[in-house]
Amino acid sequence: MCIFCKIVNGEIPNNSVHESEHFLAFHDLYPKAPVHLLIIPKQHVACFQDVSPEMMAQLTSFAQEVATKMGLDKSGYRLITNNGEDGGQEILHLHFHMLGGGKLRWDHQHEDPRKSL
Repeated sequence: MCIFCKIVNGEIPNNSVHESEHFLAFHDLYPKAPVHLLIIPKQHVACFQDVSPEMMAQLTSFAQEVATKMGLDKSGYRLITNNGEDGGQEILHLHFHMLGGGKLRWDHQHEDPRKSL
């Protein structure tokens, strides 16, 4: 069972900010912004490539509720998901990072793709 499934099952504590029947939003343990939340489906879905359009529609509404609740809806925020190993996904449970609470920098730190060919 993955760490996010354990969080959903109550086996691991979290600092949740919003919850519905199908989704959970909680503070990231290693924040990269003044507000850094993780938004996950309670049902295990490994990655974005596996999620259904129906679940994404519900997740969109949930993420908008979270942004409003956290006061990010007017000032702005970044919503990020990583997909697969090359995309930087470390936990194989679909999750979105919601970052906000200040002006966010855009650090495009990656290898030159021409070097890896």
